[in-house]
Amino acid sequence: MATVLVVDDTPIVREQLRRAVGGLPGITRVVGAASGEEALSRWPVERPSVVLLDVRMPGIGGVETAKRLLTRHPEANVLMTTMAEDADGLARAIAAGARGYVVKDASPEELSLALAAALSEATRRQVPAQSRGRAGGSAVQLTEREVQVLDGMSRGCSNAAIGRELFLSEDTIKTHARRLFRKLDAADRAQAVATGFRLGLVR
Repeated sequence: MATVLVVDDTPIVREQLRRAVGGLPGITRVVGAASGEEALSRWPVERPSVVLLDVRMPGIGGVETAKRLLTRHPEANVLMTTMAEDADGLARAIAAGARGYVVKDASPEELSLALAAALSEATRRQVPAQSRGRAGGSAVQLTEREVQVLDGMSRGCSNAAIGRELFLSEDTIKTHARRLFRKLDAADRAQAVATGFRLGLVR
């Protein structure tokens, strides 16, 4: 039983995301906002379970919106929506406190997984912080290949696309992904990328 607030300045994209999210199991209500300013005013009223927030928007923008929202309401659950090439915006949003991201053209399965992770219990949301503490020492050591795979994930690339870039099979990429998830104590791509940005493993 969850409410999702979709924030995007482009009406067509906002409606597409609303329809995609509304068709997922467990989502009972989807509301929209056309700007960061509107999202900030609607959050206390709607109290959404998850905010899908566009990284790049006119006005205060997605990154500043995430920062202000999480400062005012630390319990807010923010998941950024981004184009695959917007790694810089994603990094700044993660640094502001967003939980993770989902690309705008994600498949229903990818969107469902991202929302399921964002809707999980508070203890799950603290995993990146726990990982950050362990990584402060020498416990987390990614291989060069694992860093390359993590970098591909941060750009929104699929396992197949990462494999093409690195001249490796998709199964090999999946193996590297499982290993880096384990090392970062991440349950999914969003957590791995969020932790990677926080630790400076990807830029």
